[in-house]
Amino acid sequence: MRALMQFSACLALGLVVAVMILIGLMFFGWFNLIDGLLLTGKPLAHLSLVLLPDGFWSTLSGLPDAASNSSLRSFLALCAALGQLGLLLALGFMRLWYRV
Repeated sequence: MRALMQFSACLALGLVVAVMILIGLMFFGWFNLIDGLLLTGKPLAHLSLVLLPDGFWSTLSGLPDAASNSSLRSFLALCAALGQLGLLLALGFMRLWYRV
């Protein structure tokens, strides 16, 4: 239970740092790096749109034919990319602070 709480705290910190990195990239105008970050989230976003039923996405987003909506696809890719970056940072924080 303790390890789960430690990982949850590191994941929360990792997600905060990932969002701060995104804000910093936007502030300095490095949009090509943001596009690269989005490229890492596109496969997971596409996979979730294909595997989960269309009714789920329509109910969740309120959009008809939500799986083919480009705005939803882009937002899901951004969320997946930030989640991946946050997870990577969380693993680094776990290794840094809780060496076993």
